[in-house]
Amino acid sequence: MVPSSGADPRLVASIRELLAARDAGKTICPSEAARAVGGEDWRELMQPARDAAHSLVERGEVEVTQKGEVVDVTTARGPVRIRRVR
Repeated sequence: MVPSSGADPRLVASIRELLAARDAGKTICPSEAARAVGGEDWRELMQPARDAAHSLVERGEVEVTQKGEVVDVTTARGPVRIRRVR
């Protein structure tokens, strides 16, 4: 599956891999994908990780949540979580 244009394919793949390693219904933080790809320079990848999550939302693969509620990652402020679509 190809990510939406503009999404970093490394981050898209990292989100998919991290979620595949979790039990169904469990979430990840975008920072986990950023750390997996960027190592010590992960902070600069936080917005690209959110962008990658958004591309997966558009494909219907994941949902982005905040305090357990599904949110739009493009407008959500503060910490968010990513989970596979149920």
